[in-house]
Amino acid sequence: MDIQGIKQRFEIIGNSPDLNRAVEIAVQVAPTDLSVLITGESGTGKEVFPQIIHQFSSRKHGKYIAVNCGAIPEGTIDSELFGHEKGAFTGALSDRKGYFEEANDGTIFLDEIGELPLSTQVRLLRVLETGEFIKVGSSKVLKTNVRVITATNVDIPQAIDEGKFREDLYYRLNIVPVNINPLRKRPEDIYLLFRKFARDFAEKYRMPHIQLTDDARAVLVNYSWPGNIRQLKNITEQISIIEQNREISAEVLQAYLPDIIRKNLPAIMLKGQENTFANEREILYKILFDMKRDMNDLKKLVIDLMENHSEPITGDHAQTIRNLYKNDGVSFVPAETPIKHIHVDHVDKENIQNTEEYIEESLSLEDKEIELIIKALEKHNGKRKHAANELGISERTLYRKIKEYDIDA
Repeated sequence: MDIQGIKQRFEIIGNSPDLNRAVEIAVQVAPTDLSVLITGESGTGKEVFPQIIHQFSSRKHGKYIAVNCGAIPEGTIDSELFGHEKGAFTGALSDRKGYFEEANDGTIFLDEIGELPLSTQVRLLRVLETGEFIKVGSSKVLKTNVRVITATNVDIPQAIDEGKFREDLYYRLNIVPVNINPLRKRPEDIYLLFRKFARDFAEKYRMPHIQLTDDARAVLVNYSWPGNIRQLKNITEQISIIEQNREISAEVLQAYLPDIIRKNLPAIMLKGQENTFANEREILYKILFDMKRDMNDLKKLVIDLMENHSEPITGDHAQTIRNLYKNDGVSFVPAETPIKHIHVDHVDKENIQNTEEYIEESLSLEDKEIELIIKALEKHNGKRKHAANELGISERTLYRKIKEYDIDA
């Protein structure tokens, strides 16, 4: 079956190259028993890919069990995954099989694997390496033969640095990585998904499907969609039910988008406002040039006033004028005396320039990181534990970075 056929079978909407590549990897790895780690933000549709892997594997006739690790309380997750013996804890009235025993010869999908407690991570690592596990309250070693697929929206390397995830388990799970891009990185897929959802809800609620004006479509595609496909689907359903007019304008669509994110949308230009800039840098340059022109005009005005001013200029006014011309080579009498005369012959009023030297600030992330580490160490008198807390990283990570950057601490 080709990629388009697979996407149609599993109702995957989109044609972005990265999405197609993720589907290809899932199909290619399916016949093996390699562990797969699927990464991506919440709401990107990660749960579809384990189903693809299971259905195209030799285990497709076995059980497929999906478990959301983040939804199970820490005190009961070992029992849920590995089972328990009668009397193992309060409420354990009978023996219970865990998911790993139930999914024998099949596939188990562990979603939100980054939320797994450290004690459970040790048990999972043993299953992956030997296929062995022990029920809660038992001493008998059991065997299972399952394909383990995991998914997470957590930055696992960062969790490792913070001591929240085992590094050896991460490498065991991440044999084949599959990354699902967020919706904002798949702009070509956004309208396709909206159209699919609009038609689905029209059929579900027996009403004409909604359509977007050109302006509304531009807003839809340029919105950041922090909730990804899940958010897009929910908003499409809301509009389908609430709005009487089936043609949705940009103003109506924006009313359904959270205000906190609306600042990410492009400005809607009215007629007569078509003069735009290629990028933000051009806008910044224009602002700086306008400010410089205004400053030059102010300097010319001050010179004209001083040439026609017969009384001495003293106090704050005198100091303001000194500061204004300190970089233009204009000479004044000493600062402690009133300004009575400015040598205007040294100033070209038609070509006043600000000669202040600007030193470009380093924007290197490495330089900034070194600077922050040094400041934190100085603030806490070299106490690395307190410095690590100040920086929001683990003490182990701080040790590594001090060594990596050769910081004298």
